[in-house]
Amino acid sequence: MCLSDYTRWILFALYRTRVEPGTISLLHLHHSRLTASTVNSRKGTPTMRIRSALTALALTTGALVAPGFGVLATATDAFAATKISHATATSMFSSVGITWSSSGGCSNRNNATCTSFDQLNLATAQGAQTLKRATGCALNITGGTETGHASGTYSHWNGYKLDYGKNTCVTNYIKNTFTYIGLRGDGAPQYQSGSGNIYADEGNHWDVLYYNCGGC
Repeated sequence: MCLSDYTRWILFALYRTRVEPGTISLLHLHHSRLTASTVNSRKGTPTMRIRSALTALALTTGALVAPGFGVLATATDAFAATKISHATATSMFSSVGITWSSSGGCSNRNNATCTSFDQLNLATAQGAQTLKRATGCALNITGGTETGHASGTYSHWNGYKLDYGKNTCVTNYIKNTFTYIGLRGDGAPQYQSGSGNIYADEGNHWDVLYYNCGGC
């Protein structure tokens, strides 16, 4: 049920409470508590009335201010990243012809010479699939979630980034299709896709930051 449906239901429930003529219903929000008092406008005498409709309203109000819901939520809270295993990621990559390699020939996340996809974001894996399908180019991943990369919120370790080995096909597609947005702090030229993902040219590979799956 969407929020507007909740709102309509609550308004209907409040209508069904049949507040007596000559009374004014007051709602008081005290942090996370909702209390209701009905004040007789003729006598000025408060009477406490708790009804199921107000309980429903309290639940909805709580949802609006809780992390991950409503207008107060941030994009990060509302759309928490779904993590996948190394096995799931490699299966996804293999299904579209993406390869991967490492100098150590391993997949241990705690070894910098390995290429690991453990704890990769699902959207990142889907973004790689999107790139492969869009370009038709050979695509080889040389860096995943393993240690040894720069730290930060949107980092390799946190599942937001992949490194791709460079080839003419991929490089031409990125430069001719995406928008050049200037140099990164370390001097790497950056290109942004229409969906907002960022491709940084690090010399011998593309360092790609996936905020989303790239239109999957």
